[in-house]
Amino acid sequence: MLYFAKDREQFARREWVHAHSLLLPEVRCTIRPHEGLVRGAAMSEFLEALQQIAREKDIPLERLVEAVEQALAAAYKNHMKNHTVLGDVRVSIDSRSHQALPFRVYAVKHVVEELTDPINEFDLAEARALNPQAKVGDIVNVDLPSMGDFGRIAAHRAKQSVTQYIREAERAKVLDEFRERQGEVMTGTVQRREGRTVIIALGKLEAALPPQEQVDTEPYRINDRLKVYVLDVKDSQRGDQAMVSRTHPSLIRRLFELEVPEIADGIVTIKSVAREPGARSKIAVASRDEKVDPVGACVGHRGTRVQAVVNELYDEKIDIVRWNQDMALFISESLSPAKVSKVTVNEEGKSAFVVVPDSQLSLAIGKAGQNVRLAARLTGQRIDIRSESQVARNPGDALGADGIHRGQSADPINDDGELRA
Repeated sequence: MLYFAKDREQFARREWVHAHSLLLPEVRCTIRPHEGLVRGAAMSEFLEALQQIAREKDIPLERLVEAVEQALAAAYKNHMKNHTVLGDVRVSIDSRSHQALPFRVYAVKHVVEELTDPINEFDLAEARALNPQAKVGDIVNVDLPSMGDFGRIAAHRAKQSVTQYIREAERAKVLDEFRERQGEVMTGTVQRREGRTVIIALGKLEAALPPQEQVDTEPYRINDRLKVYVLDVKDSQRGDQAMVSRTHPSLIRRLFELEVPEIADGIVTIKSVAREPGARSKIAVASRDEKVDPVGACVGHRGTRVQAVVNELYDEKIDIVRWNQDMALFISESLSPAKVSKVTVNEEGKSAFVVVPDSQLSLAIGKAGQNVRLAARLTGQRIDIRSESQVARNPGDALGADGIHRGQSADPINDDGELRA
């Protein structure tokens, strides 16, 4: 490869013009000022430079070579004065060649019987002179003049094409990695605010935490580190952005998987989650090993495991209850910390009537009905609660003839993500 200087003044400044040096600055050259030229790297060094870029950017070498070929073809057409008659110009890099200029420049043409478009067509008689078996419809690659020395503008255009390709390849790789992590928890840093949306940096990608996925009681200060649940990754015109959540019930599920080895190993399973973000949550857990207490495993020694999750959620209260296949027992557990006297389940109507001691009524209902509301979401049942004295005074109001409960109740909210079985 030769670097040519335009004039003596440029030669003195050593401003050499060559497409390959602009495309691949990693290729080193040996300077010979007394000869007025610079001899570039051989083919092996050129391929080594491509391999180095492929390793650093984690891009397949074949795709990178293809991008270089396309960039050189575009630069060739821009460099040639009569590029309008070149047709479909392509460049191929021969990885097996050891020549100083291992590029082949050619035009792709279709074999026809009668030549009407010399730019894109090739005469059948001429094709058979090259290959006796040629026939109409075949494709012939016609060699074009050597690239020789590129102009600076053409070389820069080629460099821009390769740079853009590398950037797009890196971007696609990052998107693919984050799509694989959809539904998982990632740790990010609060970067900035755009209106009411909080932008969180997740490595090479920025994530948007929209207002509907934010917890009102959380501050989201700049440079705060927090864990978020990855909802979706979109490739939009405004740029690559992941959408994350701090309110999704599965955030608690993933946080407990990180803190509790028994859950990560599959010994303890989280059957369902009910959450009112920033206030209180309930999770139902079960164990596949009779020797392992699921509630104790989630709480940890002196509450260290559950406290780690509570701290991550800015002191959101978490109730851990034992899941039971018997719906009556499960509902009784879900109303914890209240004590339950009796549970009557209507399986067809997916409802239950619960009787609690008079002293436990307010505790069972909770502040503004929060406890019974979370229990309904956790169990997927419509729950009516009455005190023992209320049932004694009006026994007929508790259940109708059809078994459907009357009066105040809490319905399970089966929105997407609210109930996990």
